[in-house]
Amino acid sequence: MTILSYTEIIDLIEDGVIENAEYDCVNSASLDLHLGPVLLLEGDVSQGPDNLKYLNKKSALVHQQITLDTNGMYAMAPGEFLLAHTREIFHLPNDISAEYKLKSSMARLGLDHLNAGWCDAGWNGSVLTLELKNVTNRHRIVLTNGDKIGQIVFYRHREVPMDKSYATRGSYNNDKQAQGVKTR
Repeated sequence: MTILSYTEIIDLIEDGVIENAEYDCVNSASLDLHLGPVLLLEGDVSQGPDNLKYLNKKSALVHQQITLDTNGMYAMAPGEFLLAHTREIFHLPNDISAEYKLKSSMARLGLDHLNAGWCDAGWNGSVLTLELKNVTNRHRIVLTNGDKIGQIVFYRHREVPMDKSYATRGSYNNDKQAQGVKTR
């Protein structure tokens, strides 16, 4: 498996593997990503059965959706968790996987990504959903539509058989905004 470099990432953009990407956001071995307009805020639930979430049942959280306009922003409270998404749309072929990384400047402000940023070969037609948390105790973190929110690293590997590809087996293909848990 090899990490793709600048020229290879440019080729991915030109070949349509990545939509809505900006050429000046291509780094030596990654691509900077931008925050999209839809946020899914954790909804308010009582102490009843809706606040119990089961891993084995893939119980979905209750969300409140907000959409940021072009200059819109949202201030995350300390400890708040939300789902966001990238502006970029991905169409990974069966020989490329990718991994999302939060930008270090975001982490230094106290923003955390919950490390669920692996993108299997064959994942297609989708923005990347981001699981974000404000880990500060006293500061609100402002998210603005279009902010550089992270970077993605691409890996080339042997082609995955179509019956094992995310294109065939995955649940999160063709998502155009932040997506909560799907139960298939």
